[in-house]
Amino acid sequence: MPVTKKRRIRTFTAVLLGLLGLAIFLFFNSKTVVVKGESMLPTFKSGRKLFVTDAYWAVGHLKPNDIVVVKEFTQNAKADYFIKRVYRTEGMEVEDKSLWPRTFPIHNDKFVVPEGEIFVLGDNRSVSQDSRVFGPIETKLILGKVVVWQ
Repeated sequence: MPVTKKRRIRTFTAVLLGLLGLAIFLFFNSKTVVVKGESMLPTFKSGRKLFVTDAYWAVGHLKPNDIVVVKEFTQNAKADYFIKRVYRTEGMEVEDKSLWPRTFPIHNDKFVVPEGEIFVLGDNRSVSQDSRVFGPIETKLILGKVVVWQ
């Protein structure tokens, strides 16, 4: 049975509307960031572009080993960000005392990531400023999860 011209137009229109919907979704829920510095070596070199989304329902909630882009929480007027790997999420224990935040008393029995926060580390630990220095970060500071890099 031959496909009618009307049916082809309907199919083409549906495809175009689907692509428009995808474009709108990506516009509002994703961004591209550029790696700055050496804290994520060897995974990412400085200058590499990363595609980031905050639509967790589409890519999965945050879990250990995810890479996130976090809004810098300094008082600078310029909004900036940093890129780190999620080590532990809320309620999880950081077992290795050498990774505990420097301000946390080492004589305590354990360090558990507080509710609504995550513990992040750079892949290049010798140069990374991460949760070992500034402690766990609030999830509301996360700009998104890295889903693609080029």
